Amino acid sequence: MNIWKHARLALGAAGLALAATATAPAMAEQPTYHPGYADDRAEIEDLMARYLFAIDFHDWDAYVETFAPNGTIEFASGTHTGREAIREAVTTFAARIGEFYTVEDGSAAKLRHVILQSTIRVEGDKAWATSLWVEMANDGPGDTLKMGTFGTYEDQLERLDGKWLLTYRNVLNDFIPGRNPGPENPVRAMDAAAQEWQDR
Repeated sequence: MNIWKHARLALGAAGLALAATATAPAMAEQPTYHPGYADDRAEIEDLMARYLFAIDFHDWDAYVETFAPNGTIEFASGTHTGREAIREAVTTFAARIGEFYTVEDGSAAKLRHVILQSTIRVEGDKAWATSLWVEMANDGPGDTLKMGTFGTYEDQLERLDGKWLLTYRNVLNDFIPGRNPGPENPVRAMDAAAQEWQDR
């Protein structure tokens, strides 16, 4: 079982137990950041931005390079491991954009993804991130901007040969049943996953 999923299940069980014994939730302790955290965070945020530019401008070589060689991405449509499998999955997604977003002449709209905020936890050469994303396209009246869907990225990353890469990305979408985050704060699940790894 993925460490994210295990942490969510454990957190949910703990929440139920707490609700049965207390009237107020426990305070969430903020992490302690190490001296190099700012540099690690900047590199991880840059990696996330490169991921989004690559997918929106169909640069599939750059896209797959944001993942570790044996990295995994999980969508509503399935789970894909390894750069070639990830490339096939994302190009299939891109080819189907016109099924969901079109401009007034019926052709596929331009799709743009944006990360609004990210919480990033770094422990040595491992990192975890929780990010809120939105998806926009020019398929509104007169080919104007229209907000599409939104959701959460659950990420695991690793520093390999001096570079941060995604080892796992779970793309959660609030509009798809069973693929939406919560109801608990997903940042708590991220912290639980990081703590579970530390406690191994």
